[in-house]
Amino acid sequence: MVTVPWLHVVAEQGALPVDLLLPVTGRTYVARLDGRQMRDTDAVFQQFYDGLRLPDHFGWNWNALFDCLRDLKWLSADHCVLIVEAADEALSGDPSEQGLLFNTLLRAGQRWSYTQRPEGVELGRLVIVMSCDAPSVPSMQGRLQSCLEETASP
Repeated sequence: MVTVPWLHVVAEQGALPVDLLLPVTGRTYVARLDGRQMRDTDAVFQQFYDGLRLPDHFGWNWNALFDCLRDLKWLSADHCVLIVEAADEALSGDPSEQGLLFNTLLRAGQRWSYTQRPEGVELGRLVIVMSCDAPSVPSMQGRLQSCLEETASP
């Protein structure tokens, strides 16, 4: 799998070194979303709206979600850690919509990976952690790899 420093797939109850998630300085906002509650697109948008405290102008569609994630100026923090628990269960009944969710997250992460950072700071402003049960980790990594390849293609 292509490794990107802002995306991590972990097994539930798994651990990541703190230095992969938190920058050396600044305020960090952590949002925990529950993939089990994301059965349809409205529920996905509700999880993001509530968990990230999206601005009132949020348009409740994929483009609007991407716009909010690529901006983050409305969030009163320097960095954001987005944890999606049971990520494999988000939109599990609709692979096409699940792909839109993953692509939206990956595009936002890529956007932030190219932002200007102070010297010595390796992280972008957005870090995404996708958590799922241990047997699902390889398939989640494969699905995200496919989405990464799609977003990298012109």
